[in-house]
Amino acid sequence: MESKYVLMHKNTEVAEVFINEMIGGISKIGDVINADHLPPGTAKKGNADHRALNEWWTGRSIPASRSGLKNALDNLGISNARSFLTKSYGLSLSDHYWIKPAGTSLAWDDMNFFENDFSEDIGNILFGGVVSENMSFISPDNTSDGWLKKRWKISDGKRILLKAGSDPFEQEPFNEVIASALMKRLNVPHVSYEIVWIDDSPYSVCENFLSTETELVSAHRIMQITPKPNHQNSYEHFLNCCVIAGMKKSDVIAFIDRMLTVDYIIANQDRHFNNFGFIRNAETLEYISPAPVYDSGTSLFYNKPVKRIENYESKPFRTDPEEQLKLITSFDWFDASELNDFTNEVGEILYPLMETGFIDYVRIKKIKDIIAARIDHIAELAAG
Repeated sequence: MESKYVLMHKNTEVAEVFINEMIGGISKIGDVINADHLPPGTAKKGNADHRALNEWWTGRSIPASRSGLKNALDNLGISNARSFLTKSYGLSLSDHYWIKPAGTSLAWDDMNFFENDFSEDIGNILFGGVVSENMSFISPDNTSDGWLKKRWKISDGKRILLKAGSDPFEQEPFNEVIASALMKRLNVPHVSYEIVWIDDSPYSVCENFLSTETELVSAHRIMQITPKPNHQNSYEHFLNCCVIAGMKKSDVIAFIDRMLTVDYIIANQDRHFNNFGFIRNAETLEYISPAPVYDSGTSLFYNKPVKRIENYESKPFRTDPEEQLKLITSFDWFDASELNDFTNEVGEILYPLMETGFIDYVRIKKIKDIIAARIDHIAELAAG
């Protein structure tokens, strides 16, 4: 079954799209109404590229790797999560794109999740709840990415994201807090995380850093703006795409320097190109700044027993952490004195995990030693 929609960017009509309701993909594209507002990297010679636009659209859905998704789909009698997208009009709390059924008068002001309430039914099911009788799919949980169990809620008018950890150590939420504390000391713009416990399990909590005026554009989307020449590596191509998008190269480099430094200290294994990005104005399309650093939980050897903690592969530009470190152009901003007692703070952050039996003192000491050694190495590079 194929249905016609209008792809919207806030209040701007962008293009007519036809969506196969069974598989949740864009089967064809009709008239392009405003090519400038197509999602970054989906335009080709002033028109919409069907393959790129469909990749962008299906990429909005909950990934198949999400913890708890299979049980949720089985309970709902639905074959794949992409079919959730049309049920919630493709609305998100990350950007201002959505789809309007052709011929309807739906309006952004009445639909968007930044200002309007949304259902918690999908979040409840993803967290192991049961299907309610009057199930509502109007939820930003349909367009959240990542493999860890997560959900959006409204608390005191604020949109907050809860994200779980994973077996056996449930360490990811605490890693988020450690990364936040590190970046606060180093004055690196970041998303702040806290810990809440629900049914004896820890979750990280953060507030949405976007608004009705701003949206997130991932580094992955930026890198689709133009094809990568064979002579360029991914780092050079990324900088080139940022410049084409209208960003100041020196600002982008300064941001990457800080992000890669933080990722090195916490041994981040998952800083892929969808895990950082830039904030832009959804109406003027002007890029405002790099997004604050977020989503740093898959770090500090989160799933490895102490005796198996060893080398890891880094992302996004180099798989060897030491080689990626060489991309950093300056440590002038790095003040090692701000981190003098940081490992003590790390121990305090991790202590509740030891108290509840998820980890032991040996693991905490190992993590503190790893962080201390990496801070010393950065300090040596900065001094040199």
